[in-house]
Amino acid sequence: MTFINKLSAAWTANDSLLCVGLDPDMAKLPAQFQNDPQGIFNFCREIIDATADLACSFKPQIAYFAALSAEDQLEQICAYVREHYPHIPLILDAKRGDIGATARQYAREAYDRYGADAVTVNPYMGSDSVEPYMEWSDRGVIILCRTSNAGGSDLQFLDVGGKPLYQHVARLVAEKWNSNGQCALVVGATFPEELAQVRAIVGDMPLLVPGIGAQGGDIAATVTSGRTANGAGMMINSSRAILYATPNAGEDFATAARRVAEETRSAINQYR
Repeated sequence: MTFINKLSAAWTANDSLLCVGLDPDMAKLPAQFQNDPQGIFNFCREIIDATADLACSFKPQIAYFAALSAEDQLEQICAYVREHYPHIPLILDAKRGDIGATARQYAREAYDRYGADAVTVNPYMGSDSVEPYMEWSDRGVIILCRTSNAGGSDLQFLDVGGKPLYQHVARLVAEKWNSNGQCALVVGATFPEELAQVRAIVGDMPLLVPGIGAQGGDIAATVTSGRTANGAGMMINSSRAILYATPNAGEDFATAARRVAEETRSAINQYR
């Protein structure tokens, strides 16, 4: 099954546009995981189990694992998702960008080592830095377009033939780069007007949308700006707000994470 087919099925099966980000920060993990050699894996596994029926995708951010020399635990997490929740797309958030030969190695890392269904990439070096990912014809390539951080405007709003650069990127991907039909774009929830512009350019292409939850993006504006005609087309990511949800009385961390994930999915579905 291709990335796009798996994603479409997950949107329907879980009635969800919610992507659960896995960004393990040792300083924020519950106490029982602090001195556990397998703490990162065990924490993420419990989050995955608590939210798997509420999510359309899981998105581990590789830097949070690599900074702790925990790539082996990331491999275990990816294997766990593939074994227990094979119907849910696994997105490796790596934002790679390099020349063709090196890009091919990054693609091997994402698709072969970690078994990801899709990987995020940076288009700054142009088409030949993206093409190697297309050699895995069933896997997704999620390309940065209009990012959720304020500094993204430093480059993404540069004029390119009368249009801002982010719109040029969206058009390139939609019209020239999407040779396998497995591309998606990263567009931040913090800029709903630009999100609507991208949707108008790319049609039904999926959008990975960071910026709700801890980053403060407005759910109503995000969904109404980015949804497709059938009320899908988006992977709206929330990481910290779910992972480190404050437990209510009688809740443990996983129950709190599930509660916030369910509340987030319900809030998104109000506007689909």
